[in-house]
Amino acid sequence: MHKLITLILFFACVGFSVSFASTEEDLMAKGNQLYQSGNFEKAADMYQKVVDSGYESPSLYFNLGNAYYRLGKTGFSILYYEKAAKLAPSDEDISHNLAIVNNKIVDKLDILPTFFLFKWWESILMSFTISGWAWFAYSFYIIVLISIGFYFFSKSQLTQKYAVYSTGGFLILLIITSVLLSVRMNRELNVKNGIIIEQAVNVKSSPDDKSTDAFIIHEGIKVRMEDKVNDWVRIRLRDGKVGWMQEKDLGVI
Repeated sequence: MHKLITLILFFACVGFSVSFASTEEDLMAKGNQLYQSGNFEKAADMYQKVVDSGYESPSLYFNLGNAYYRLGKTGFSILYYEKAAKLAPSDEDISHNLAIVNNKIVDKLDILPTFFLFKWWESILMSFTISGWAWFAYSFYIIVLISIGFYFFSKSQLTQKYAVYSTGGFLILLIITSVLLSVRMNRELNVKNGIIIEQAVNVKSSPDDKSTDAFIIHEGIKVRMEDKVNDWVRIRLRDGKVGWMQEKDLGVI
């Protein structure tokens, strides 16, 4: 009886998953048709329903970013392009569209040029997702084990020699990718960024409507979220400015 119930629950879960995926695919297909026919508002609504269901993919976020761009909603467009880039950092189409829409941002922040070594490190770190770096680290780990196995079980001195070199080289690669993976995971867990989605936001000096205005920012600006008090979020701009704003005016990447 217990096995029968387990089997029924298993097939029920499988059926639900297939049905859920089918619904998402239908909504995506309808959204694509609406987008191609020029009905960008309804296309965005269709894509948004898929997002609200909990599904995420680079193509979904990319399509939604395109729809919002066509609607002139710069903040929402950048938000979903950033979400797409987070899942597929090496995608050239996403990077291209994100660069285009970033040119429409009203605020031009004065940012000091980044030292080339830091810029190089950042580009390498963000070239793959967490799962991508995890895959590389795991692959190098397996290769190291295989190389060690060749060293101990091979009777040829030449093979053992190559095994030592191979182990050393791939061990270095394993260490490097493990470091990159840990840094990427730490950033994912502890660093939160967001995009301003309202046309203009009065940033306050403290989490209170009655506090003085610190500065004004416009939609599309990317900010770092540092703290939260009730419905208020403490943000930091890339030029170093700090202030508080309502959470509803911010989309989390």
